[in-house]
Amino acid sequence: MQKGMYLDRERCLRAVRSKDARFDGWFYTAVLTTRIYCRPSCPVVPPKAENMTFQPSAAACQQAGFRACKRCRPDTSPGSPEWNQRADLVARAMRLIADGVVDRDGVPGLAGRLGYSTRQVERQLLAELGAGPLALARAQRAQTARILVETTPLPMAEIAFAAGFSSIRTFNDTLREVFALSPSELRARARGRGTGPDGGGQTRNPSSSTLSTLSLRLPFRAPLNPDNLFGHLAATAVPGVEEWRDGAYRRTLRLPYGHGIVALTPKPDHVACRLTLSNLRDLTVAISRCRRMLDLDADPVAVDDELRADPLLAPLIDKAPGRRVPRTVDEAEFAIRAVLGQQVSTAAARTHAARLVTAYGTPVDDPEGGLTHLFPTPEALAALDPESLAMPRTRRATFTTLVRQLADGTLHLGVESDWAEARARLLALPGFGPWTVDVIAMRALGDPDAFLPTDLGIRRAAQELGLPSTPAALTARASAWRPWRAYAVQYLWATDSHPINFLPV
Repeated sequence: MQKGMYLDRERCLRAVRSKDARFDGWFYTAVLTTRIYCRPSCPVVPPKAENMTFQPSAAACQQAGFRACKRCRPDTSPGSPEWNQRADLVARAMRLIADGVVDRDGVPGLAGRLGYSTRQVERQLLAELGAGPLALARAQRAQTARILVETTPLPMAEIAFAAGFSSIRTFNDTLREVFALSPSELRARARGRGTGPDGGGQTRNPSSSTLSTLSLRLPFRAPLNPDNLFGHLAATAVPGVEEWRDGAYRRTLRLPYGHGIVALTPKPDHVACRLTLSNLRDLTVAISRCRRMLDLDADPVAVDDELRADPLLAPLIDKAPGRRVPRTVDEAEFAIRAVLGQQVSTAAARTHAARLVTAYGTPVDDPEGGLTHLFPTPEALAALDPESLAMPRTRRATFTTLVRQLADGTLHLGVESDWAEARARLLALPGFGPWTVDVIAMRALGDPDAFLPTDLGIRRAAQELGLPSTPAALTARASAWRPWRAYAVQYLWATDSHPINFLPV
């Protein structure tokens, strides 16, 4: 699959006729006769070819006057893999929109985070996606509202403001336009399917301090191998911030309007997500960050097909296809943890992080488990006494320099980061070598081509498989795996018996 696939009419037609779910989120089918748009895998009989047009986004369909299909619910399909495999302006803008920046800071705030003018951002998004940032954010608000309407007993007025709408009238008009149903009709249909609210869940006013709990389904493109994904998150979990409990990975979330706790449980066809939020306005951001952490918008078939071309990797992929790259919900947090993990065991890194969490993290209540804190902010850590850190003096200097630059904004790591620029800034810090920079690029920045040729586990796997084991030679051999070397890392790591490779029991 490639950029601008919706322009390849014949390929889109074949995908629709075969009802291939792998293409969901890559493009949308807009039907001229019914004025409905669908995902490629829609179960209804495909319309005649002359009645189909293809659009790059749900927002483009909505802007052109099409409404979402009630059967396939295209607005709930996995997101396009493009936004997590590219680092250009459009991809970075889409990641920021998913993180709720337009709703919080408007289009000027989006453009400012990207370092471009508002006009440039709008022009490029419109050219590639058929919709500007406001239309894209509106489509996202509509989906958030639908989730709240269908899964909670909250009053519609509270849902409207929690989803980011400026007025109840705009909320009602948007849902009728996008879904051809009023909010109350959406809720009634959900109850009829047995998926609607039963009134037993916690609810709250968006401005109050009472917690709300929602249960959601996070879709993904099959296959998904949960072993290394959840195994890695559980094995490296920082006590107080993360835990594995009752078959779910749980962690605290620092969010724009408050905090949250999420429990993520792998299922055969989705990831069950239980979110507890202090402010419902954070719902969209929380979902986006969880999807990003679990790499749920990846296209595993495309990745695996590319890597399978190497005969030494093919048996690993055939044995357990669909590996994802475990990422993070907080880029700054991961960078700090990467430094804490330099040249020490996983257990030691967790111990170092847990001490910082206890001393500098923000306490939270967790009635359903053992989580106690939000991970400390860089600002909080910048105030600590370096002598209190139980680590070598050189690594103290690395740690304090990193948190100081994160705190004062000299270094910024976020979904909008330019990967090459962020790498260069990290490499300029004292104590930052290729391994630390590449692991941050892979798991925090989300670069799908990040590679760790100096990693001990990678070198052991290479030697076992008959690949070159020296970093330079292995890097040269791995050039054939581009642009998916971060996924190759997951398959190579999986040859070891380390706990990161196994789903906890």
